[in-house]
Amino acid sequence: MKNQIQLFEEKKVRTAWDEESEEWYFSVVDVVEVLTGTDRPRKYWNDLKKKLKIEGSELSDFIGQLKMIAADGKNYITDVVSTEQLFRLIQSIPSPKAEPFKLWIAQVAKERLDQLQDPELSINQAMMDYKRLGYSDSWINQRLKSIEIRKDLTDEWKSRGLEEGLHFATLTDIIYKTWADKTAKEYKQYKGLKKENLRDNMTNSVLIRIGVLN
Repeated sequence: MKNQIQLFEEKKVRTAWDEESEEWYFSVVDVVEVLTGTDRPRKYWNDLKKKLKIEGSELSDFIGQLKMIAADGKNYITDVVSTEQLFRLIQSIPSPKAEPFKLWIAQVAKERLDQLQDPELSINQAMMDYKRLGYSDSWINQRLKSIEIRKDLTDEWKSRGLEEGLHFATLTDIIYKTWADKTAKEYKQYKGLKKENLRDNMTNSVLIRIGVLN
């Protein structure tokens, strides 16, 4: 599984791509937040899940779970649905954003198929997303470079038998402590961030100094 953050109207939706089945999986909580605008998406989803089970909806039988990165940078088990089940979920949530969101899902699927044919498109998509969020060209270039460096580093960790999740988080915290005398979580609190990505809120000069953090 390859986890990836997708953007819908500047809101982040956690997704995972299963290369074996060539299928997208979407974080249900993120989808609920996008469609409802609620600041308590987990409660909304828990209530809806109970309602669906009572009604005997087949959707409740197809809810899966995957580890996805949360706001604190750690991986937690999260309810997910495939693209097919996602369309069923949307039908269960009254929202004026339902139709635009369906079109967005179709676009995400198409872009992934295109990227499989041409990996360079993945990089271009990331650049477009950052530009839409108002980042400068120099910052984007440095951010993409830091992502490449981070990938090289995590590939090395994997080759030495370390696993994503706790191992990676621990090593990343060591790097942060060496650089800023704070763990990733502590530095995020220092920056006043909640759900935002920490590296996306660093300056160009900081990204240059700690490029391995991705």
